[in-house]
Amino acid sequence: MIKLLLWLLLFVLCWPLALLALVLYPLFWLIALPFRLIGITFEGLFALLRAVLMLPARLLGGGPRNSN
Repeated sequence: MIKLLLWLLLFVLCWPLALLALVLYPLFWLIALPFRLIGITFEGLFALLRAVLMLPARLLGGGPRNSN
């Protein structure tokens, strides 16, 4: 009997949270989207800067060496 009461209590407490999550998740995704795009842009920018800065060393023979 106590298990049934606990299940009913869990149902009463959790279904509003589940509905709230269903409503708020798309809104959170829309708010977070610009920050993701900025992160992707900066990641690409830093990769480009690293490639440009490391180019002279790679042309002069630096970098990882193969043991073949």
